[in-house]
Amino acid sequence: MTNFQTRRLGDTAATVTSIGLGTSPLGGCGVPVPFADFEAIVLAAYERGVRYFDTAPLYGLGKSEHSLGHILRVNGLRDSVTLSTKVGRVLKPQSRSARAESLYAINWVDPLPFVDEYDYSYGGIMRSFEDSQQRMGVDHIDVLLIHDIGTAWFGDKYPTYIDQLRDGGFRALDELRSSRAIKAVGLGVNETAAVLKVAEEFKLDCSLVAGRYTLLNHEPLSEFFPECARRNISIIAGGVFNSGILAEGSRGSAATRTYDYQAAPKAVIDRVASLEEICSRHDVDLPAAALQFVQSHPSVATVVIGALSTKQVEQNLTAATGAVPKAFWDELKDRSLIPADAPIAVGS
Repeated sequence: MTNFQTRRLGDTAATVTSIGLGTSPLGGCGVPVPFADFEAIVLAAYERGVRYFDTAPLYGLGKSEHSLGHILRVNGLRDSVTLSTKVGRVLKPQSRSARAESLYAINWVDPLPFVDEYDYSYGGIMRSFEDSQQRMGVDHIDVLLIHDIGTAWFGDKYPTYIDQLRDGGFRALDELRSSRAIKAVGLGVNETAAVLKVAEEFKLDCSLVAGRYTLLNHEPLSEFFPECARRNISIIAGGVFNSGILAEGSRGSAATRTYDYQAAPKAVIDRVASLEEICSRHDVDLPAAALQFVQSHPSVATVVIGALSTKQVEQNLTAATGAVPKAFWDELKDRSLIPADAPIAVGS
């Protein structure tokens, strides 16, 4: 078992291991995932030292929450892990409701018979929280993340949903936190601007941000991370492989050579090829570089990884802990492939 560093989220009592397991893929995101595989992956991660697990009502339309909660409960693991889920969607029977429009056309394979409806109101937040508790069979949830609340996701409909939060959603979250039904509140988004905008109106302890700080995307260094540090907002980093290309590389198949869930453009492919050249020279695996680059930033409390097999769990956790020489990072900086001021963990 790896003794991953444990870090606190903001100034709360919620703690996470420096590596967590995200369960979006296990909800059947484009591929079928039998329950036995789901359980084997969760247990493999736990046995290797992972103590933070993230889920959401959206993932498999309730299936991920249902399966994860059952696995934690029957294996006696609930009290030894930190569990996060999300609010902002309420699940309704598919026979009587229309599914919410989504920025990404996610094809859930063999989901539960529900559809999601956006609802960031007081009642919507409370119902989502209570429904999640029942789906997972738990009496408390450690971290609650407001899912997909941002201008990039909603476009001209954003004012409708942020107003729902202002008119009652924030109050619901504050009540849940102050009553200790939850320990920490944050956002679960794919855009940094959304975090800073909400933080101006409501105290955030943390935020899960996917794909915004990676070996290919360094924009958060200039404004986002300094502001999060000032406000004591811990970052849960997801999407560190930019949806595929930093895991599979520039020569991967068209299906895996993706960047932000789209076919990777030539400029990105060429940049990854340059990264691979330096990786080869220093005997470093590209996924290890991708994971440890993000882990190195002091604002990042944990990196959430996904997996579809126990082998992938092993590969990802090995990548997170393997030795990466300082000379490798120095060459990336010399070649301007990462910024000169990008933090790199001491000893890497």
